[in-house]
Amino acid sequence: MMQHLPSANEYLRRILLSPVYEIAQVTPLQGMPKLSQRSGNNILLKREDRQSVHSFKLRGAYNKIAQLNQQQRERGVVAASAGNHAQGVAMSAQRLNIAAVIVMPTTTPDIKVDSVRAMGADVRLVGDSFDEAYQYCKQLVEEHGYTLIPPFDDVDVIAGQGTIGKELLEQDMHLNAVFVPVGGGGIAAGVAVYIKQLMPHVKVIGVEAEDSACLKAALAAGKPTPLERVGLFADGVAVKLIGSETFRLCQQYLDDVITVNSDEICAAVKDIFEDTRAISEPSGALALAGLKAYAQQHKLEGERLAAVLSGANMNFHNLRYVSERTELGEKKEAVLAVRIPERQGAYLEFVEHLGGRVITEFNYRYASEQQASIFVGIKVSNSDKELPALLDKLDSSGYQVANLSDDELAKQHVRYMVGGRPGTQLNEKLYSFEFPEQPGALLKFLRTLGPHWNITLFHYRNHGSAYGRVLAGFELQESDQQAFSKHLEQLGFDYRDESDNTAYQFFLAHD
Repeated sequence: MMQHLPSANEYLRRILLSPVYEIAQVTPLQGMPKLSQRSGNNILLKREDRQSVHSFKLRGAYNKIAQLNQQQRERGVVAASAGNHAQGVAMSAQRLNIAAVIVMPTTTPDIKVDSVRAMGADVRLVGDSFDEAYQYCKQLVEEHGYTLIPPFDDVDVIAGQGTIGKELLEQDMHLNAVFVPVGGGGIAAGVAVYIKQLMPHVKVIGVEAEDSACLKAALAAGKPTPLERVGLFADGVAVKLIGSETFRLCQQYLDDVITVNSDEICAAVKDIFEDTRAISEPSGALALAGLKAYAQQHKLEGERLAAVLSGANMNFHNLRYVSERTELGEKKEAVLAVRIPERQGAYLEFVEHLGGRVITEFNYRYASEQQASIFVGIKVSNSDKELPALLDKLDSSGYQVANLSDDELAKQHVRYMVGGRPGTQLNEKLYSFEFPEQPGALLKFLRTLGPHWNITLFHYRNHGSAYGRVLAGFELQESDQQAFSKHLEQLGFDYRDESDNTAYQFFLAHD
């Protein structure tokens, strides 16, 4: 916990006097005409992707480093980061002629490592995770006296990010609400504390990815509370524990917090591209995804709403995943599992029950003489409105049907594996895993898993992210379960028992 807790007036002074414009740009507040027309609101986008490092992180890093005294500058700075904070620290240190050491996990993509090195930083690749890199970072502070530059939980960093709020009010005095992404809480805290001092009627709303909602957890507990695990798709906000000072400010000054899922984030990436031709990283589109969800939930019309596009350092290979999930995120596609009779004409009858709707995907394989399970994607104008009636119609027509549109296992793995039922009964248990992605990672994963149990199913997908995802089945007797569970705990991989998953039962488990 920080010893000194600045007042709101002190934050206001720090933000107004921040030297960030020695390196950062005043970024445009750009209209989004296509999305505005669809929404019925005037939607504006704060283009932090236009910073020289394509992220808002430059502001906080520079404001912190610029405050250092001469002795601290001579010793140098250090930071642990695999993303935008690393680039912000590296460029700020280079501009101020200060030596910088950046500690990055070994899983960091080469493009990010090369970018930080090009800015003159000494890059150290340590460990498979941020936590390991951060521990090494603290060791360097002890050994060499470097100044640690935190990514979010620091007064100067928060004030630096708060300059975004200053620009927003200067650029548009008629805003009704501002939406900001929440990871560790730095940008949300800085923007909220500034806006609420000058124009308290303007709402400031934090947006979190639902699989890394550390602020939501902290608000429920009344204090920062670590999440057991976080999702990695929006890696820029994949934070397990919100900062203590950022939580204090967010709790006091944010008007609301909303969470969105990966599909909604993907849809926002597409919205940004269609209106600006910019390609946002997932966490960069988070605030816009929240704006859209909030406007829909509260039936807003005619409001002036601004969202911060916080970054655009997208790994190119992630675009495949984004493209796949956009239609679901826009509620324009539904994914269903349906059992149909195994006889001639059954497929035609099923399609006729869909009432002329366009089929976007159809996966099927013969399974038995009695019935077949199909994985089907259906184009809809709005799944929230159309889908309940369609499901009722299919159910009343005698079809066994399940809606998989929100089933991550189905969308990530099962849709690519339909038809893979075992020929005989197995005592099978299904698990999903995440492990650091690096050269030889899959081989290392299999070797670590060991040859102790028979693998009955295996599916591996990677979208160019820092973590690989595996779905694996194991033949286990009841007597094996305790030893197997103990083995999984010792491996150290993030895993989840998926044996009761609906998509698995429909398509992959033995009848």
